[in-house]
Amino acid sequence: MPRADSPEGRITRGTTGQNRLRRVDRWIAAQPALRRAADPLVVDLGYGATAQTPLELFTRLRRVRADAEVVGVEIDPERVRAAQSAARPGLSFRRGGFEVPTPGDRRPAVIRALNVLRQYDEGEVAAAWERMRARLAPGGLLVEGTSSELGRVAGWVGLSPAGPETFTLALHLPRLGAPEMPAPSVLAERLPKALIHRNVEGEPIHALLAELDRAWASHAGLGVYGPTQRWIATVDSLREAGWPVRDGRSRWRLGELTLDWSAVAPR
Repeated sequence: MPRADSPEGRITRGTTGQNRLRRVDRWIAAQPALRRAADPLVVDLGYGATAQTPLELFTRLRRVRADAEVVGVEIDPERVRAAQSAARPGLSFRRGGFEVPTPGDRRPAVIRALNVLRQYDEGEVAAAWERMRARLAPGGLLVEGTSSELGRVAGWVGLSPAGPETFTLALHLPRLGAPEMPAPSVLAERLPKALIHRNVEGEPIHALLAELDRAWASHAGLGVYGPTQRWIATVDSLREAGWPVRDGRSRWRLGELTLDWSAVAPR
C-alpha cells in the first residue's frame, strides 16, 4: 500500500507533442461543466515530460473563460520541477496522481487524463475512474481517453461524479480516407483503455466502428464535396440507424462524434 502522502499511480512514458490534445481541448472548452462552473478549475493529470499540454489547455480555455485556472499534475517530481518555468498566473504545477491534489484542496470543474491509463490493465480502470470522479466538483467532468501522437485520432470517455456518461471520437477530417486513415475504424488503435480490448465481435464498440465504416463507404460519392460533407452524412446515417448520437452538425463538422456511453459500454 502507498503511504498516505504518496501520489497514486505510476509514471507514464511522458511522450507529448505540440497540439496533440487540441481536439479534446476544443471539446472541453464547449462543455457546460467548464462554462457554467462557479470555480473553473481544470486539472491536466499526467501531462508528461514537458509542460506543453497544460500550457495549450490553459491558452485554449482562457478564450472561453477568462478566469479559468489550470493545474498540471504529474507523479514524477522531476517533471514537476521542469515545468515550473512555464508557470504563470492561472497556470501552476504540482506533484500527484489519481488523488488529484489542487490548491486549497478545491474540487476541479474538469479533470483531463489523456494517455494516462493506456499503460494500465483494463481491470484497473474502474478504480482509477472512481478515485478521480470523487475529486470532481458537483456537475464536474472527468475526460479520460487516448490520442495518436499527432493528435489526428482521439477517443475519450466523459464522466460525471456519478459515472461514465458519454463516449466521443474525434478525427482529422482532411486526412480521413488517406492511406494512414482509410476509414473511421482507424480509431480502434486509440480507444480508451476501457474499450480497446472490447473491439471484438459481439461488443457494442465493435458494432459502432463497423457501422461507421459502412456508412462512410456508402457516402463515398459525397467525397467530391470534401470529407466534411461525407462525415456529416455518415453521422446522420448513424443517428438514423438508432444510435444515440449527441450534439449536432456544428460539432460533426469538427470531425467529432459523441454518443451516450450506454451505447458502447462493455457487455
